[in-house]
Amino acid sequence: MIKKIAAISFSPTGSTRDLVDKAAETLAGRLKLPLSYDSFTLPKDQKKVRRFTEETLVVFGMPTYAGRVPNKALPFLKTLFVGGGAPAVALVTFGNRSYDSSLTELNEELTAAGFRVFAAGAFARPHAFANIGHEHPTKEDNNLLETLLGVAEVKIGQEDFGSITIKDGAPVGPYYIPLGEDGEPAKFLKAKPLTDFEKCDHCGKCAAVCPMGAINKNNTDEVPGTCIKCQACIVYCHTHAKFFHDDRFLSHKAMLEKNYVRTAQSEIFYR
Repeated sequence: MIKKIAAISFSPTGSTRDLVDKAAETLAGRLKLPLSYDSFTLPKDQKKVRRFTEETLVVFGMPTYAGRVPNKALPFLKTLFVGGGAPAVALVTFGNRSYDSSLTELNEELTAAGFRVFAAGAFARPHAFANIGHEHPTKEDNNLLETLLGVAEVKIGQEDFGSITIKDGAPVGPYYIPLGEDGEPAKFLKAKPLTDFEKCDHCGKCAAVCPMGAINKNNTDEVPGTCIKCQACIVYCHTHAKFFHDDRFLSHKAMLEKNYVRTAQSEIFYR
């Protein structure tokens, strides 16, 4: 019997966290169950192992990076969570291009960790760095989420937590290869954010919100660690001092803004 609900997310810019929290809060309110919030976005939260039992309903969300679960967050997904038979709702967000294999991968990883994923959804949201998808969440997105939560509520009441099939059982595919405006692969793996010193007030927020701990907190213009292009430093900079100036990165951004202006469709999955 479900006695509590846990909202868990990896969400550098907050979009996935907002979706997960909204879903978990809705279910907690309807089922009159206590709700806890957890995140493994920041380095300080990427060490503790979380263990669950069949008495906790877990709403678990991650963003889509290159059509998959973020590869640098995958080790955390594999090592920090012990499902213990806990039923789970798996959610991913994607930036108006495509979620490709991210939801399938999240479902597989949660199942391997001992969760029972009985409902899942991929929800379009504004892109993290390209100027597309700002119409999300749309009325259709919200209606799909409401449908998914309605199904979840019924299944919780019936204790029906049977496994689901996503995209007709298609396997996890390769990572999406970013393209530039010329249609050729845009290789910007080593691109890192720069700082406009006329705007920067050295508050240290960018270093504090970096999920990889990549930014030097004592000199925030230095990025000695791995940058995953999550845009957290840009989104949370209150003076708008952080930016990317890598030509290949900007070419990919332009390609997305040219080819993915249509409104992407969210999708939900359940038995």
